[in-house]
Amino acid sequence: MKYRQSHLLDHFSTGIFAAMDAKKQALIDAGRTVYNLSIGTPDFEPPQHIKDALAASAADSLQYRYSLTDTPEMLDAVTGYYKRRYGVTIGPDEIVSVSGTQEGMGHLGMAVCDPGDVVLLPDPGYPIYEAGSYFGGAEIYYYGLVKEHDFLPDLSGIPEEILKRTKYICVSYPSNPVGAAAPKSMYEELIEYARRYGFFIINDNAYSDIIFDGREGYSFLSLPGAKEVGVEFFSLSKSFNVTGLRISFLIGNKSIVDAMKLLRSQYDFGMSYHFQKVAAAALNGPLDSVREQCALYQKRRDALCGGLRKIGWNAWDSQGTMFTWIPVPEGYTSLSCVETLMDTCGVVGTPGTAFGPKGEGYIRFALVKPPEELEEIVRIIGEHFPMKR
Repeated sequence: MKYRQSHLLDHFSTGIFAAMDAKKQALIDAGRTVYNLSIGTPDFEPPQHIKDALAASAADSLQYRYSLTDTPEMLDAVTGYYKRRYGVTIGPDEIVSVSGTQEGMGHLGMAVCDPGDVVLLPDPGYPIYEAGSYFGGAEIYYYGLVKEHDFLPDLSGIPEEILKRTKYICVSYPSNPVGAAAPKSMYEELIEYARRYGFFIINDNAYSDIIFDGREGYSFLSLPGAKEVGVEFFSLSKSFNVTGLRISFLIGNKSIVDAMKLLRSQYDFGMSYHFQKVAAAALNGPLDSVREQCALYQKRRDALCGGLRKIGWNAWDSQGTMFTWIPVPEGYTSLSCVETLMDTCGVVGTPGTAFGPKGEGYIRFALVKPPEELEEIVRIIGEHFPMKR
C-alpha cells in the first residue's frame, strides 16, 4: 500500500540537482571522463591535530554517551576563538551547537516564526534558506542580488508594509553562490533597518576564512549593535575540511539562541562528544593551514576565472568562497550551457537557476580541483565547447 506524503513536502522537488546528477552518472557509465565542479565539498585534508583529537576521543568509552548539552570545554573554545579571530566578546549562554548550518537554518524558522511573519531571503541564495522559512510557516519575500548592485542587498526597494511584518532577513557574505564579499557598511545599514523595523538578522558566516585579494574576513557580530539585533551561523566545515562531521554554531542574540535551544531539546540529544572534542581542538589550535588553504583557493580561482577569460568567457573573479559565479556565453541559458558543457567537455557545473530565478544567466563552479587540473578543464572547454556567434 502506498501512503501519501505530508502536504508540507508538496512544496519541494529534487528538480535540477537530481537531473544533473543523473546526467553526470550517465556520462560516467558511458566511460566518459567527468570533471565535477558542481559540489562544494573541500578536497583538502583536515589538519592533523583535528584528526588526532577525533582518534583520541574514539578511544575513550565515556565519549560514546548521550551528550545532551554543549560542554564547557567546547563553549570556551568558541568564545576564545571569537575573541582572538574576530575581536568579539560572547558569553557561553549566547552559543548553541547545531548539526551543520544546513540543519540549523532548516529548523530556525520553526523556532522563531509564526504564520503571517515575513522573512527576507536572497535570490539567488542557498536553497535551505527557503526551506527553513517555509517550515516555520513564514511568508517569503525575495530581495534580488544583481551584478549592477555588486550582488549586495538593496532594501530601499522593499515596501514598508513588508518591512513592518518582517521577522528576519537572511544574508551571507562571502556569498554562496555568487562569490561576492560585503563591506562592513552593508551590515551597518542592515543593523539600522533591523532597529527601525524590529526584525533581526541571520548571518551565515561560512566563508570568512576563504576570502581573496587581501579582503578582511570578519564576523557580523564584530559590528556595533549587531548582537542586539542578530545572530550568525559559524561553521567549521569549510575552514577545517570537516564537512561530514556537521559542526556548526548559532551565536549572538540570547533570545534567538534560547529559542533554538528549546527547539533542539525536543528532537535532539546534542552534538556528539567526539565532535565536540574535534571542535575544541580546531578552535584552540593553530590556524596556519587555514590561511595557507585560502591562498590555494585564490590560485584555483585565478586558474579558472582567468583561464575562462582568455578563451572568451566573461568571467569575473570571485571575491571569496570556494565557488565562482560565471556568466554564460551569449546564446545560452544557464541550463542549456551546463548541459552542453557536460555533453561536449564532461565538465559539470550547477545552473544558476538552482539558486533562484535571478540565477538565470550564470553557472556556479566549485573550486575543488588543483590549479593545474582547472587549467586542463579550461583547455578542454576552449577546444570543445561551441561558442555561439
